[in-house]
Amino acid sequence: MPEHGVTGERQSISREIAELARMVVDVGRCVVLTGAGISTESGIPDFRSPGTGLWTQVDPMEILSATAFRTKPEAFYQFILRLCDSLRAAESNDGHRAIARLEEMGLIDVVVTQNIDGLHQRAGSRNVLEVHGHLRTGTCVKCRRSYDMGFVLDVVRRGSLPRCDACKGLIKPDVVLFEDPLPVDFVLAQQAVIESDLLIAVGSSLEVAPVCYLPGLASRLAIVNLMPTSYDSRAQVVIHARAGLALAALAEAVRLESGGNSHSEQEDSRNSPGDIE
Repeated sequence: MPEHGVTGERQSISREIAELARMVVDVGRCVVLTGAGISTESGIPDFRSPGTGLWTQVDPMEILSATAFRTKPEAFYQFILRLCDSLRAAESNDGHRAIARLEEMGLIDVVVTQNIDGLHQRAGSRNVLEVHGHLRTGTCVKCRRSYDMGFVLDVVRRGSLPRCDACKGLIKPDVVLFEDPLPVDFVLAQQAVIESDLLIAVGSSLEVAPVCYLPGLASRLAIVNLMPTSYDSRAQVVIHARAGLALAALAEAVRLESGGNSHSEQEDSRNSPGDIE
């Protein structure tokens, strides 16, 4: 029964996949924007799904805001510890790997992600903009000295608050909390989308500001998401399917469409002189 369901899902999206594959091969600059939906297949819960979303279990302003970090650092760090442990246990899935393959072929220029799990990098993606930060490092709030999160979490496990060796300031994870300004990666993401020929939004509800404004900057838009979004009517291609399934199929369709060649190889072929008889 499950295999039949997957087969049916593949058949229902095959035309859209083929159309998107042609777009990816033909355009010049392609940017991918990913949200929590690409990582749920790695066992990481999203934030807003009824019953399973992280924010149905805790109040984000009470635990993951800049105010919570300042006023309740012990509770904040206990939550961060549990979150980091769950992220560390997760592995990149077919969706992450497909994006990395397309980037390696020279068909994706930039990956913009709302996720803080680092799974794109672990799958092999190199040019990743993390608009909500990450949990690889932390920074002293006083002197700005940087620390590996392994050090920070070891301190928390011992029942203490992580403080800077130099100035004793509290170390804050390099993740964007509620009430925090967005990092420079968001400015770079805006520019990347403006300069792109195609934006593919994957696994995102496209409802969280200000990231939800990025699709409006794109000249052409494709959406891969299990549920409908408010941008569906503006997109050239919409694929309602699981991210891993759709992206794996897309990577294969692109390989066939391009004849296995990368963008650079296609450019070399077009620019090379013809045979001289």
